[in-house]
Amino acid sequence: MTDIRTQPEPARLVPGPGGLGSGGAVADPVEAVPGWWRLGALGLQHVLAFYAGAVVMPLLVAQGMGLSPADTAALINTALVACGAATLLQSVGLPGIGIRLPVVQGMSTAAVPSLVSVGVAAGGGRAGLPTVFGAVIAAGLVLFLVAPVFGRLIRFFPPLVTGTIVIIVGVTLMGVAARQVGGGDSSAADFGTPAHLGLAGATLAVIVVLSRFAKGFLASVAVLVGLAAGTALAATVGRTDFSGIGRADWFGMQAPLHYGAPRFDVMAVLAIVLVLVIIAVESIGQFFAVGEIAGRDVDERDITRALRADGLATVLAGLINSFPTTVYSQNVGLLRLTRVISRWIVAAAGVLMLVLGLMPKVGALVAAMPAAVLGGATIVLFSTIAVVGVQILVKADLSDARNTVLVAASLGIGFLPTAYPQFAEHMPTRQLQVLFESGIMLGTLSAVLLNLFFHHLGRLSARPVEAVTEPSPVVAEGA
Repeated sequence: MTDIRTQPEPARLVPGPGGLGSGGAVADPVEAVPGWWRLGALGLQHVLAFYAGAVVMPLLVAQGMGLSPADTAALINTALVACGAATLLQSVGLPGIGIRLPVVQGMSTAAVPSLVSVGVAAGGGRAGLPTVFGAVIAAGLVLFLVAPVFGRLIRFFPPLVTGTIVIIVGVTLMGVAARQVGGGDSSAADFGTPAHLGLAGATLAVIVVLSRFAKGFLASVAVLVGLAAGTALAATVGRTDFSGIGRADWFGMQAPLHYGAPRFDVMAVLAIVLVLVIIAVESIGQFFAVGEIAGRDVDERDITRALRADGLATVLAGLINSFPTTVYSQNVGLLRLTRVISRWIVAAAGVLMLVLGLMPKVGALVAAMPAAVLGGATIVLFSTIAVVGVQILVKADLSDARNTVLVAASLGIGFLPTAYPQFAEHMPTRQLQVLFESGIMLGTLSAVLLNLFFHHLGRLSARPVEAVTEPSPVVAEGA
């Protein structure tokens, strides 16, 4: 049996780098196109890994703005459509747009505080949505136009910085996985009970056993099988709620600009532009992580195309009543865990996201998955991201004391909001509160600034840290 984790199907003609229809057989696992049923199953695995985070973000915005249940449900559906479109833009691409790597885009929770503030300031509820979507559209256009500027900053992101950022992402998200393992709501009376731990443990056990003993395709869908087994176990012990499936419609979506013509308030636009800049800086580290896993060197042009896709996707999201997207870390972890790195599988996941957004009943079925079951998978997926960061970081010269200080200080600073979220509450401005609410943002900023201080400011470094172009042994084997 052929193992698609390390060997693409050689007899199949797959699309070349130019996208669909370019022709030519490509012996490249990133370009490999498995059979349709494998394509669907592996794409579904990515959707299940990303789904919970994607629906939580519009839910938080709706709650913060005081929207009705009907509007909340509609925002969740349009969020899935926006994620699908953004994922297709990144993985398939358009001329000059999209990184064309297996990048999954999901809703950015980093934007929640600013979106809620903009909406409430504009009147709250439905009255605030035109201003919110106007700010999203304008900010997305700004990001699209300034993407080349970010591309030119790539020299400030050597393995020393990108490896540190990716480790911070993985360590920060471990807290999210732990909360899911406990049941999702840390304030609930049954949080962390043996029932939740048992479901998470059963899901994790299935993934571990399949990763150890399964071969070929079954090994590549270990996470999907683990999630299905965990959900089935939860159903047998009465820990699932499928009532939402019956209440959901089979088909439906709001029309573009459903809440009226967008309003472009200058301060609202600036607030969302600031958020997109922070998201873009975070995303650069994730793009490097995907490139590391796929064995591809990510360069200035790749970053520019990727951020153009982010900007265009944000514009489209605003037009269809949705919010900014970003690279989803759990799917980066899934790439590393399964070693399935075909961008066409991720494109299939994007199509499935579109279907889920247009078919609320199918989405409700996926949403019935208990948080603890999802936690059993994300505890591996998120931790795997930190492992990818270590792989990148070993390319840097850690015998240099300055580099050791950079990594240590950035990790420590990035961990502050994870350990004590209360730091953000005492910040004097909303912008600083947003910064201190995210360990990823704080750690990323620290790594970038310390790299500038040690290796660029005043040319203090006589021996700058250079990127090693040779892939790690794992990447060379097709990881």
